[in-house]
Amino acid sequence: MSSGEIDLKGLSLAAALRTIFSLLLQQGHEDAESEARMLLLGATGLTRTDLILSPERALEDDAAERLETFLSRRLAGEPATRILGARAFWTLDLRVSPDVLDPRPDSETIVIAALEAIGPRKDMDLRLLDLGTGSGALLLALLSECPHATGVGVDLSHEACAIARENVDRNGLAGRAEIVQGCWTEGLTGAFDVIVSNPPYIESAVIAGLALEVRQHDPMLALDGGADGLAAYREITQALPAVLRPGGVAVLELGIGQGPAVSRLAEAAGLSVRAFREDLGGIQRALVLERRKTA
Repeated sequence: MSSGEIDLKGLSLAAALRTIFSLLLQQGHEDAESEARMLLLGATGLTRTDLILSPERALEDDAAERLETFLSRRLAGEPATRILGARAFWTLDLRVSPDVLDPRPDSETIVIAALEAIGPRKDMDLRLLDLGTGSGALLLALLSECPHATGVGVDLSHEACAIARENVDRNGLAGRAEIVQGCWTEGLTGAFDVIVSNPPYIESAVIAGLALEVRQHDPMLALDGGADGLAAYREITQALPAVLRPGGVAVLELGIGQGPAVSRLAEAAGLSVRAFREDLGGIQRALVLERRKTA
């Protein structure tokens, strides 16, 4: 069966799952099994338990039509998370839209690095800041792990702020998170114990060569880091000393090979490099900074 003649009507859940898996696998999708399951459950509204307990249950016609549409969109290059409008990140269920970066598992490295830096202080009344919050993924993940913390998420995009606010409510964190439209730290008052950011860091000239799923479905505002990919880091590192509390930490996500350059920018701004952390692929993904100690 080709993508142009998808017909799932009359199939059982198990047969539909096998068909979707096969088509995704033919197209070279590495996560074909998990994506097939995501699309099936999203189209039917069923749970994984339903699928396990009743695999021979017939796929209803309206669900089959939805699933055919979902599969056609996926085979055309649209990410499954975009199709379903949702992304699992950390322990969260996040709403995503074309207005926000689709948070990838690599970005969980930022959460891990921040929690390691916080250590036993995670149960204290910390104040958190997420610069370029997008869906709110980093901020909300940290708030879910720091029960007495409050936080602010800042994004330049009005639409992204709306998605982040929806995710605050969706994950039961209303009252602990404030989402503010703005440019990095402009207009913020007070100091923060933990600051995180996944800024745009891709070189402008490289974007056209990115995977279809990225260049056509992630917002350009969240991707384009300027001619050398460092434009956002220049602004952020200059702004950090004024809003980072003594003893606090900032954790920035890095693009491949950007560690040395971003470290130099941070040190020139009066910050000290505390640590790096690699993601599961062995790529240096998180840069942990602190205010330079004075004698």
